[in-house]
Amino acid sequence: MAKQWRILAHDAARIASLSRTAGVSSLVAQLLIARGIPDADGAARFLQPKLTGLRDPGELPGVNEAADLIHQAVRDRRRIVVYGDYDCDGMTATAILVQCLQQLEADVSYYVPHRLEEGYGLSHEALDKIAARGGQVVITVDCGIASVEEAAHARQLGLSLVITDHHSFGRQLPEATLVHPALPGHNYPFTGLCGAGVAFKLAWAICQRASESQRVSPPLKKFLLQAVGLAAIGTIADVVPLIDENRILVLHGLHSLKSMPPLGLEVLLRLLQLDSKPQLSGDDIAFSIAPRLNAAGRLGQAQLAIELLTTNKTDRALALAEYIHELNESRQSLERSIYLAARKQAVERFDPREDPALVLAGHGWHAGVIGIVAGRIAEKFHRPTVLISLDDLGVKPGVGSARSVPGFDLHAALQQCTSCLLSHGGHAAAAGLRIEEERLDEFREAFCEYASENITIAERISDLVIDAECPLSALTFDAVRQIEALAPFGAGNKQPLLCATDVTLCDTPKQIGGGGRHLSLRLDQHGQRLRCVAFGGGDWLGELSQHVGPIAIAYRPIINNFRGRNSVELQVVDWRADNLASGAPSDAGRGVA
Repeated sequence: MAKQWRILAHDAARIASLSRTAGVSSLVAQLLIARGIPDADGAARFLQPKLTGLRDPGELPGVNEAADLIHQAVRDRRRIVVYGDYDCDGMTATAILVQCLQQLEADVSYYVPHRLEEGYGLSHEALDKIAARGGQVVITVDCGIASVEEAAHARQLGLSLVITDHHSFGRQLPEATLVHPALPGHNYPFTGLCGAGVAFKLAWAICQRASESQRVSPPLKKFLLQAVGLAAIGTIADVVPLIDENRILVLHGLHSLKSMPPLGLEVLLRLLQLDSKPQLSGDDIAFSIAPRLNAAGRLGQAQLAIELLTTNKTDRALALAEYIHELNESRQSLERSIYLAARKQAVERFDPREDPALVLAGHGWHAGVIGIVAGRIAEKFHRPTVLISLDDLGVKPGVGSARSVPGFDLHAALQQCTSCLLSHGGHAAAAGLRIEEERLDEFREAFCEYASENITIAERISDLVIDAECPLSALTFDAVRQIEALAPFGAGNKQPLLCATDVTLCDTPKQIGGGGRHLSLRLDQHGQRLRCVAFGGGDWLGELSQHVGPIAIAYRPIINNFRGRNSVELQVVDWRADNLASGAPSDAGRGVA
């Protein structure tokens, strides 16, 4: 789908003032202002966030009550079960609380539902199993805030239930001890924590009670510093905004993962050859660590990923890391085949002028992988997308995963379609559902009707928001290093996107990567030549090779380290025929899908 370029306006006087007072380049000053950071104090907090900037855990709604209950349960030797989730956020949150309670020598175990057989969140059946095995206290992580009936069932079973979550909740809250950053009646300043972030705050509060002080004992302090690394993985993987406390958790968590990783992660980092890097980046988590942990959950093996995160046995850690690495290769193969089928279905059925959303379905699509594919389809067509895996035998309900586009609330959309569904859950950007196959057409019509009423025609064209126009000659090594100081990048703090005009191709681009999905090219602007890669841009080859004249590019500058040699390179995100320099009306760019 075409992308409309939108270059952010800038105030030269404000940029010059911040550049001078904060001691940063004018480009970095412009980028900071675009991120809502107008002064030197704000710049210092953003560029050098301190771990002490985390709010006291007792400020998080519900934490004090939960920590008191859990600490007393530890002292009373009650059997505690951490009820996890099968995605990366849920797995790291589970590991944080399990390891915290193990530090206190609690009677603790964990339960994680099987993604394909049990589905997401609390269930009556799982609670029955826990009670039958002697469980007395259940602590959910990354789930449960919408489980009203399940909480009532837990009470009937005599279970003490603590729910920690960050997802959207309905009109009625479950009757349990609740920990949630947006709990009604509270005004916690930052509601963007992920499940692992919430679990970390609760673990911190439990450690304070065990230490009988706001300052925790040295062994528990060491544990918490290591747990920051787990919270960082969950935060990056769950694509929550990397601002405020999340920025602190991720920045310090990346240092923790490098200097003092849990044994299982240490082995996995070595297997992926990330242990030799001077420092870890958000991309290392997002594209190497998190996909492998998620692969275990998507293929019904989440308990093995949690075991990897919590084991203290070297041989077991090595075996688990290797197996999870193999699971990820299987996940990638499944993902490729489903993506091709879903894209074909979308191309055949989708009318970009008329259709406000996509609801695609296929028999035998692996339910653990459809969420990834839904995200790729949503990005490619810039439409809210629901992918539904239908049972080959038509016996079991269909299982769906949905991914959104900016400005469209999936949770609200599915609420309007409740009558068509067996169940659903999630938040504005991502959600899941269960549906009977015979209700599929009815759901498609209802979902698309809601999307049509809530997405304007203008919003159906993807905006490519560009921070600044920057010539290639300005991309010195030091300049790009300063830009990278804005990391960690992710939701809420996107990696800076720049543009340049009057750019020419030095030679014919080349397709690279599996299936020629990516593109390698060299570009020139007024004598400044740089190597570039367009990830997902392999389809541009024909058009770019035949293009005559200069082009404009939207790009992200990076420092590439190859065999110990650092160099500035570009990641090209979009291109178009260059009419910016002439002042002519701009066309939409191609966009990478």
